[in-house]
Amino acid sequence: MATPNILMTRIDNRLVHGQVGVTWTSALGANLLLIANDVAATDLVQQSLMDMVIADGVQTRYFTLQKTIDIIAKAASHQKIFIICKTPQDVLCLVKGGVPITFVNIGNMHFTTGKKQIHKTVSVDDADIAAFNELIQLGVTCEVRRVPDETGEMICDLLKRC
Repeated sequence: MATPNILMTRIDNRLVHGQVGVTWTSALGANLLLIANDVAATDLVQQSLMDMVIADGVQTRYFTLQKTIDIIAKAASHQKIFIICKTPQDVLCLVKGGVPITFVNIGNMHFTTGKKQIHKTVSVDDADIAAFNELIQLGVTCEVRRVPDETGEMICDLLKRC
């Protein structure tokens, strides 16, 4: 089996919105957005709303985490894949399942009760920190960057503030 052409994986708790569907997709040259999320995979209304903000010519797939693990190796060589996940735990599940992810862009992880804000758009709790630390130990580079033309910050440096 060939290695799938994964251009980037992004964590964004909003999943797909204009910044992802147009700005990041265009900057990467992606032609396939793979939203790996167990809820979005079965929510047709959510899928329809996300499809509205995706650039013309870009295809979407809404897969559960397990389906992503099961079929990512079957991706065609012409597919330039941009994976979107909601949490670092979801990315860790994919990596442990054999999805060849080596770089993760962290866009938005909203503040909620029990989370600490470590960046303007990123808040984490203990489970998030543990997942990021495990991803880093597995050799995955994790960088916070909202938009392509912004300078990124390594999550390991930001986690030192916790």
